[in-house]
Amino acid sequence: MSNTDTRDHTSLRTPIVAVLGHVDHGKTSLLDKIRGSAVIEGEAGAITQHIGATAVPLDIISSIAGELVDPDDFDLPGLLFIDTPGHHSFTTLRSRGGALADIAILVVDVNDGFQPQTLEALDILKRSQTPFIVAANKIDTVPGWSVNEDSPINDTYEAQTDRVSSRLDESLYEIIGNLSDEGFSADLYWRVQNFQRNVGVVPVSAMTGEGVPDLLTVMMGLSQRYMKEEMEIDVAGPGVGTVLEVKEEKGFGKTVDIVLYDGTIREDDTLVVGGQNDPIVTEVRALLQPRPLAEIRTESRFENVDEVGAAAGIKVAAPELEDAMAGAPVRVVRDRSLDEVVGEVEAELADIAVDTAEEGVVVKADTLGSLEAMADALDEAEVPIVRAEVGDVAPRDISVASTAEDPKQQAILGFNVDVLSDAKQRAEIEDVTVFTDQVIYQLIEEYEDHVEGIEKAQQDTILENISRPARFRILPDHTFRQNDPAVVGVEVNAGTIQNNANVVKFDGNEPNRVGQVKGIQEQGEDVDEARAGNRVSVAIDGPTVGRQIEEDDELWIEIPEKHAKILEQELADEIPGDELEALNMYLDNQRSRDPFWGK
Repeated sequence: MSNTDTRDHTSLRTPIVAVLGHVDHGKTSLLDKIRGSAVIEGEAGAITQHIGATAVPLDIISSIAGELVDPDDFDLPGLLFIDTPGHHSFTTLRSRGGALADIAILVVDVNDGFQPQTLEALDILKRSQTPFIVAANKIDTVPGWSVNEDSPINDTYEAQTDRVSSRLDESLYEIIGNLSDEGFSADLYWRVQNFQRNVGVVPVSAMTGEGVPDLLTVMMGLSQRYMKEEMEIDVAGPGVGTVLEVKEEKGFGKTVDIVLYDGTIREDDTLVVGGQNDPIVTEVRALLQPRPLAEIRTESRFENVDEVGAAAGIKVAAPELEDAMAGAPVRVVRDRSLDEVVGEVEAELADIAVDTAEEGVVVKADTLGSLEAMADALDEAEVPIVRAEVGDVAPRDISVASTAEDPKQQAILGFNVDVLSDAKQRAEIEDVTVFTDQVIYQLIEEYEDHVEGIEKAQQDTILENISRPARFRILPDHTFRQNDPAVVGVEVNAGTIQNNANVVKFDGNEPNRVGQVKGIQEQGEDVDEARAGNRVSVAIDGPTVGRQIEEDDELWIEIPEKHAKILEQELADEIPGDELEALNMYLDNQRSRDPFWGK
């Protein structure tokens, strides 16, 4: 609050509501229903259309909710619904110290229950400590449901047959159980005593409007009871908000769509906006809001307004906004020093700066908020980040990723962003793998599978170049040639005999090299290797049968000390059990004379 303003300017702003949930669970339909009902109930001008948001005033909420909401019980002016549903917009919309939304609706399909994005939305709500209620949507699709358009849930519930209501109960209690599994105590909203401790579940239908009166009632009740103090703002104070989107607008160049959550923004105000490099200082040229009842996402005809007070969504046209970032803070300077305001913006950006390491993957995301959510998730997965930025994957990101020494880190993880075509071509040339997804944990899973594949390939390569352990016995009466090379029949007791491997015979615990495998035949056919249990004939270059080796001798494939160390410490899980057995016996022999051999 500005020092020069007095308490007389204090007013209650509209609470900001975000709508989250899994794809196809009805987020947009629910918003459209609330907006549509509001338009029907109000005069044409009663609903203020904002950029990225729709304001529904208290008297309209009261007419939709009927007897459930008495306007005299409320001081708050209504609700401001963020129009772009989903947790991308939720993580974008930040205020000091967390999420910008004061309250959230988590939409869950009663038929589908919890899905991947439901869990991800819950995780984000948990991290940002945002109070929320669950809209258990699509109750009208319960088999046998009898529709009662726009009625409160208890009225329509009473009108159903026992079979239908028990089917609905089953689905609702499954959702309540799922919430419990995620650490939230929840119940049907009319049974909740304390909404700060328990999550209320409201059964609704976005199609028929059933339960929508209850949903609005609970939202208003929660806001009034628990958020009244937080909604106190200095109306005349300098505006504070968050960038929702950076857009090219015909006739205005680059503009920012912002959600204002404190104070006022006026034409000609000086603004400080968070940018890719440094905070941007600029002057407001125009404040643009869609014409009444226009569908914002497609509306191109705007009205110029002189000023806008919180809470509101507004498009700001100003010079030099090219580097502005979605999710970045916006602050009006007005009667404060420019350095002070720039410092506040820098401090807020520093709060959400991602910790980077010397080595790691490159991360790109659509907004600052989702970049932060990505960084948190990668930190949990113990994946280091070398560079993290807002924006599409560009050629310079490929250049950074290509310099990683570890092939596992020659990767880019892009959340909800595009890959520019020249970056795609560059990635192929530079051998950089680019992953993109709209669900954070799926993106990380794809990367982890990729890493697993690389590690497996690396281990396979190491195994190909490493001496494999084996213990084998020369069979009696199976000498086919005495020397140059000696050819004998053997039985492999454990491990794998491979061509060109050196052969040793232990004299006590002392290994003596006797020769080298120069050929393996099984039933007259040349083979590359022989496994435990096989009987094969082996050509060994070096020894003479009857001198250096005898029939019935136990022989071993020689394992260099360095190879033994890699096999024991890195590849023990990758080799078959019998090969591990041969390795351990070989190590026991070596270590009985030198306890540190191969360690």
